[in-house]
Amino acid sequence: MDTLKPALDKILFLDIETVPQTASIDELNPEMKHLWEDKFAIIKARMPEKYSEEATADYGYQNGAGIYAEFAKIVCISVGVIYFKGSEKHIRTKSFAGHDEVKLLHDFALMASKFLVSNQHYVCGHNIKEFDIPFICRRMLVNGITIPNALDVSGKKPWETSFIDTLELWKFGDFKNYTSLKLLTAIFGIPTPKDDIDGSQVASVYYNEKDVNRISLYCEKDVVATAQVYLRLCGEQTILPEHIEHAD
Repeated sequence: MDTLKPALDKILFLDIETVPQTASIDELNPEMKHLWEDKFAIIKARMPEKYSEEATADYGYQNGAGIYAEFAKIVCISVGVIYFKGSEKHIRTKSFAGHDEVKLLHDFALMASKFLVSNQHYVCGHNIKEFDIPFICRRMLVNGITIPNALDVSGKKPWETSFIDTLELWKFGDFKNYTSLKLLTAIFGIPTPKDDIDGSQVASVYYNEKDVNRISLYCEKDVVATAQVYLRLCGEQTILPEHIEHAD
């Protein structure tokens, strides 16, 4: 096995779903509300193509706070592991999800500490280095949870971390553009189910419908899509639909 291509059964595929800390900005305590207003003023000035001059802090909170760990929380972490039956690849997914962020982070940390036990184990995701891993680590610190060693980049050089980022692999050193997971599945001909939810709807589903299971299923499907894209990037055959398992 090429050292640049870890054994497939040593990779933990991962994706997270996040939402604003509260359903509306008015539910924040006064200090955090003021801090968001300050932050949004900076965001709006930096991103005029996304936010008009008239956009309010409340609008920005509803539509943008979910990507900032200081003002958001994780409601789902989904993972997947590839295993073999004979020569056939299978993948099993599992989600850590719910309204109690402390519990889901704690349960995820326990699993990660057991699975990611050596420098031969890796975590793989799409844009994982810029979003998922930093977000998880920040929320663990906020909630007083010890960061699993495999995820803690503190003091480590880039080549000492065990992260595989499919976005980075696709760039081939070209950092001009962002390529979505959805686009990669399309160009590789990887089938993705046409669900009635996308990333922009997660907060609404969470706060209005209270449907964490629906969010978990969406997140797990992204985990599978990431694994399929990774296989294609490595020149491997993808996993057959009948070999995809969702754990209870």
